[in-house]
Amino acid sequence: MSANQTPGSEPLTIWAVSDGRAGIEAQAVGLAEAVARRRPARIVVKRVSWKGRTGRLPWWLAWLPRRWLTPESEITAPWPDLWVAAGRATLPLSIRLKKWSGGKTYVVQIQDPRVPAHMFDLVIPPKHDRLTGDNVVPITGSPHRVSQARLDAEYEKFKDAIEALPRPRVAVLLGGKSKAFDLPVERAAQMAHEIQLPLEQEGGSLLMTFSRRTPEPARALLAARLRDLPGIIWDGEGPNPYFAFLAAADYILVTEDSTNMATEAASTGKPVFILKMDGQSVKFRLFHEELERQGAARPYGGAFHGWTYEPVDETGRAAAEVLARMDARNAKT
Repeated sequence: MSANQTPGSEPLTIWAVSDGRAGIEAQAVGLAEAVARRRPARIVVKRVSWKGRTGRLPWWLAWLPRRWLTPESEITAPWPDLWVAAGRATLPLSIRLKKWSGGKTYVVQIQDPRVPAHMFDLVIPPKHDRLTGDNVVPITGSPHRVSQARLDAEYEKFKDAIEALPRPRVAVLLGGKSKAFDLPVERAAQMAHEIQLPLEQEGGSLLMTFSRRTPEPARALLAARLRDLPGIIWDGEGPNPYFAFLAAADYILVTEDSTNMATEAASTGKPVFILKMDGQSVKFRLFHEELERQGAARPYGGAFHGWTYEPVDETGRAAAEVLARMDARNAKT
């Protein structure tokens, strides 16, 4: 809220700011939506881009950053009550926004900004980044856009295609190549075998989706090996059934390279299995261990089994913390 707002007055104006990449934007928008579920708000999505190579410069070299933004970025006054930003491209703006807004805007930066945290009002990094501070609120995984209302609405869109599929329905969410992990065809072949056998034994169905990072050879092999199973393998054409798959699944398999997908899966309260890829990462190991401690996820061992746990709602916890800290700050002004 701005300094003069009280609950029940004018809605908050929230900007969700990123460079527009789907995984990054979803974090900023997801946190903004979670805030809006707790207090009336108007969310504006902003996608920043830079002229030339300016966006590649370190934040401390990006002088007068608004001069180098493309016109489509639209980072101009009037400033919002709450600025929620994610990604490196937003840092030169987030760092200066308190000054530009005269202290009106509450500035939240998602992920570890790798600059001093005191430059923002609040930093919300994943716990596995091990960042601490008075204005740092670590969460398990990353903020996301999954809510029960969204799952229900998305399921309705695909209900006719999913409703008749036999149970157990197994959602398989596949990532791909990253700095730490890869999915070569050899591992994809093993993965197809590990998914096919228990599904055939259980008499269930497959709900599989790929990410933009899934290597094409791995994508083609998995689709070919698993296409005779009952279910749906989304080929990237037409409406995306990702959230409908989460809603419909009895079990969820997620490759170990994606914080976003694993966090979203854990928010459903359904058993989440982590699929091994080639490669390793200490940060991702810590992240998966945290999900295991919360009862949400287990390594996939080639068989499905159920358990229950309290759905992981770290996005909601972060949103509540944002509002509490905004209110506390405004009470002092």
